[in-house]
Amino acid sequence: MGSRQRTQLRKPQPKKPGEVKSAADIIRELKEGSVSASNYREQSLKIHGLICAKCGREFDTKSRHLLTVHHKDGNHRNNPADGSNWENLCIYCHDDEHSRGLLADYLRK
Repeated sequence: MGSRQRTQLRKPQPKKPGEVKSAADIIRELKEGSVSASNYREQSLKIHGLICAKCGREFDTKSRHLLTVHHKDGNHRNNPADGSNWENLCIYCHDDEHSRGLLADYLRK
């Protein structure tokens, strides 16, 4: 292998002070930008209320376990703090939402 064919590895250039972020700063920014997976349900319930976005059924503290959080884009890891990717659906509407694709595929055949 000739010297021209070898890829030269360069050392990373040091960044100017103020451009370097610590690991703690990066982690904090990531946490502020999205809600943790364990907390997004409670956050969605606070933002959108105890009501199904599809059928309009209202829930109280005793029946709130029947209310689920649906990710509009289908990505359960996309949890923006403003709740823009969530909608609260009752278990029946949530099941219906996820079965629509299956039914459409079946009917196309």
